[in-house]
Amino acid sequence: MSTPKPKKPDPSIAERALKEAEERRRRRDAEAAKSPSPEPEFNGQDGPDPARYGDWEKGGIISDF
Repeated sequence: MSTPKPKKPDPSIAERALKEAEERRRRRDAEAAKSPSPEPEFNGQDGPDPARYGDWEKGGIISDF
């Protein structure tokens, strides 16, 4: 019983995938440029968001909620 030989990879498939990925990046960046940026937080604390990075920053108290 003979085993079938594996096919060689087709470089055109990889090139097409790279082109599609680049187009998706361009569309994503264009959408991000069109969307309004969020307003800055008023009287918020400085530094990273304690809900995201842990509430250890301010003595275990999260005051933004």
